[in-house]
Order: sequence, then structure tokens, then C-alpha cells
Amino acid sequence: MPATKKIQLLAPAKLNLFLHIVGQRTDGYHLLQSVFQLIDWCDLITLELTDNQQIEYLTPLPGVVAADDLIVKAAQLIKAFSGAQAGVSISLEKNIPIGAGLGGGSSDAAAVLLGLNYLWGLNLDLSTLTQLGLKLGADVPFFLFGKNAFVEGIGEQLQEIELFPKAYLVIFPGRPIPTAAIFQAPQLTRDHAPITINDYLDAPLSENIFSNDCQTVAIQICPEVQQALDWIALMLPCSKPSMSGSGSSVFVALADSLANDRANELCRQLPKGWVGRVAEGLNQNSAYNPISSK
Repeated sequence: MPATKKIQLLAPAKLNLFLHIVGQRTDGYHLLQSVFQLIDWCDLITLELTDNQQIEYLTPLPGVVAADDLIVKAAQLIKAFSGAQAGVSISLEKNIPIGAGLGGGSSDAAAVLLGLNYLWGLNLDLSTLTQLGLKLGADVPFFLFGKNAFVEGIGEQLQEIELFPKAYLVIFPGRPIPTAAIFQAPQLTRDHAPITINDYLDAPLSENIFSNDCQTVAIQICPEVQQALDWIALMLPCSKPSMSGSGSSVFVALADSLANDRANELCRQLPKGWVGRVAEGLNQNSAYNPISSK
């Protein structure tokens, strides 16, 4: 087991640059195509080795039963699978909004799997971690993959994709959307024609020809999504904002440093209850690089 007793990991959010639902399996899981972009809006997770063999979660989220939290589930899963005899105390500084379509819970779970694999000296390979991650949620394998990706299947089929470095204005309009509510909606599009990764890469940058099939349903459930889209379009004319994942966060790519400055200014003018920031795109999951240890 490594001499390190404590590590901290930055677990980043992601944006769905588009999201097409291309089918549904007999078990109810939806088949999708998307491009996932990592961004530097991060939760901070602290893992500290203990000798009592227990999993202690020191910072439970308000309104979330600890046993239902993906952080706790991830720790329990890797401990049961590996038979690790050590324990861990886990602290979370939650910065990514919950129910925002930014993958925060899945990213936290992936960070815990990565962190405990190191802290407990388990030496599980990425394939094994990915199989564990898929038991926790469809987005977890992406965060374990650790790079921007063209995503297919239920989220487990990943091809690395090189994306032009960009900053994004990301806004959470204060109201979460349960993912299940979107995917259970009868009006959700489930037959989008499949594309290839080359279709995406060859599309003109000036045209936003890919969509989020969840957006129309999300707007019906949560009108704040449309309000946020309209607000960005008003404040940044000619921009083409879109929703991320199953919502409710919306985002727009920023063209240059002047747009970045304007977006930072807008973040200080957000309507009450909204949260926003200018987030830089990442090329690699920051959870792979512990920011401190001892």
C-alpha cells in the first residue's frame, strides 16, 4: 500500500456538445450519441486513509441519503470487489450543481474509484474500474476514460476526440431536473438518425447542426431552461446556446477573449437563484492528478 495517507482530487463537470437519442434497449436504457467535453468546473474530493476498515462520509449532501450518494456507492463497490481491509474518510466540497446535466455525481464517483484504487494500493486496471463504474451510472465510464470523447451505446462506448480549446459560459437556472423524468417522458425523441464521429468532425464550425434531443422535454418540465436560453441569446446576440445532458444547465461556446470578458461580466448579472461561470474546456480529467497528498 502506498505511503500516501491523504489525497485530494478535482472532479470536473462535462458538457454534452450535442445529445442524440438513437434508440432504446429492451431493458429500458436509452441508446445515445454525444460528444462529452470536460470543463474546469470541479468538485473537490478529499480521501484520507483510516485503520478502522469503515467508509466514513463526512459531508453528506442536504436532502440526499448517504446510502444513495454515488460517492458512498462507489467506495462501497470498490471495497466489496477488491476485499480491501483499509478504511477511508471522504469529504466533498460540492461546487457543481446537482441535477444540472453536468455529470457532477458521476464525476465524483469516478474520482472516488480512481482515488481509492491508488490510496488502497489495489492496482485495478482501467477496464476493471470501468466495469465497476458502469454499475454506478452511464456517465461514470466517461470520467474514468479521462478524455473528451465521442460517446455511444448507453455511455460506455467511447472514442477519444480532439476538440479545439474553448471557453464556455455555463448557467444553471436554479432548478434541478431528475434525469428519470426526461427519459421516461413519452414525447422524448428516441429515433434520431445515427451519425459517425467523422460526421461531427467534418461539420462546419459556424453551423450548429447537432441538437440535444432532451431539450424540448426539459423545457416542458422546467420552463427555467427556456428562460436561461433566452437570457443568453439576449445578452450575447447571435450566439447559439444549448442545454447540457438532461438539463437544466445551458451553455454557449465563447468565440474569443472579448466574449470571455463579456461572459464573466454577465455572470455577475445573473437573475437571482441562478449560478453561472465561464468554464475552460479540459483535455484530461483533472482527477487523474491529485492536487495534494501526504
